[in-house]
Amino acid sequence: MIQAPKGVEDILAPKALYYNYIERKAGDFFSSYGYVPIRTPTFERTELFLRSVGQETDVGKQMYTFKDKAGRSISLRPEGTAGIVRAYIEHKIYGKRKEWRVYYSGPMFRYEKPQAGRLREFYQIGVECFGEKSFWIDIEIVEMAYRFLKKIGAENIEIQINSIGCKNCKGIYVDKLRSFLKDYTKDLCSTCKRRLLYNPLRVLDCKNINCRAILEKAPKIENFLCSSCKEHFENVKKGLDQLNISYKVNPYLVRGLDYYTRTIFEIVSPSLGAQNTVCAGGRYDDLIEELGGPSTPAIGFAIGVERLFLTLEKSGVKIQLFPLTSIFIATIGQNSVEKGMQFANIIRSQGIRVKVNFTDKSLSSQLKQAHKEGFPWVLIVGEEEIQKGKYILKHMESGKQIFINAQDFQTFNKILKTGV
Repeated sequence: MIQAPKGVEDILAPKALYYNYIERKAGDFFSSYGYVPIRTPTFERTELFLRSVGQETDVGKQMYTFKDKAGRSISLRPEGTAGIVRAYIEHKIYGKRKEWRVYYSGPMFRYEKPQAGRLREFYQIGVECFGEKSFWIDIEIVEMAYRFLKKIGAENIEIQINSIGCKNCKGIYVDKLRSFLKDYTKDLCSTCKRRLLYNPLRVLDCKNINCRAILEKAPKIENFLCSSCKEHFENVKKGLDQLNISYKVNPYLVRGLDYYTRTIFEIVSPSLGAQNTVCAGGRYDDLIEELGGPSTPAIGFAIGVERLFLTLEKSGVKIQLFPLTSIFIATIGQNSVEKGMQFANIIRSQGIRVKVNFTDKSLSSQLKQAHKEGFPWVLIVGEEEIQKGKYILKHMESGKQIFINAQDFQTFNKILKTGV
């Protein structure tokens, strides 16, 4: 038997229905903020990701990379932003509009150790906003992510924010941090020793006890922000305060991608344990220019669908996976299947979900099946009902039954509303 590779999963119902629900709600919610959908390729030229996320970052080292038949280096996307930035530049969106707001969803790929809430193929929902430099878009982005998570039912979540400055003050701080950490090189964990060489900022994110103790004495980035970055961050905090959105300034918060500047944030769910980040994002004002486009401010975030699903599970969130107007047609005898199919077509034309029984199961077994599959209504179509022209509509929760005739199927929605 051939099994799925390690680190991927088949997402079956009802979990697949939850994923669809999350993605649908996200699209509706982000649209209310003026965002439109975008779909970018699942794979891109490897160069795009190496120039954006950074070759020596954890993400850069975890990419699935291969040569196509023409010998070109291709990589499955490890995140969503780079491909959207490439599309922005390639289609010259900057020449058509001052601001561009998009949202996306889809699979991402990283070769890392599989764990709860993160597999090698995982799903993200995200937004990107190009062309807005005001600190107010930072506030709205954080607010939008937080309010969506709350609206969909995520409880016990916390916003953490930080500023890592622009390329100028960020560079000064990185030099200071590297100089400080060099005196403690022998005490750092093996991962941080490697990070010290290519991106000392990533050391701040380490959870190792010894590394955390060293970082307590390390210089803080807030003391190295230039006046412009400091003012920007202060305004972001004031704006969140004005909207009554609680947050925590985390001086150790950094992101695992090289392109971030100024405001960065994460929304975490403590109930998930060590891997608790549900949503993360921030500004990347230099990336578009670095990839060959015009200087353009930009900001965005991504939500991990797997971790959001786990958060909703732990929060005890129950969602209506199917519409309330769902009908199971129980057929008794083969002659009744044809009649059941006729009724199903009429009912479906009114936007109602219908499943017809094609088996020779007893009525009792069919009722049990309908209950197990979550159908609130059962329409009983048997030989006797066909002869009389009267059909039984049963409400599963209340047990109430009403009789309907063939003409009643034309106004089925009305009958369901008044039939309980």
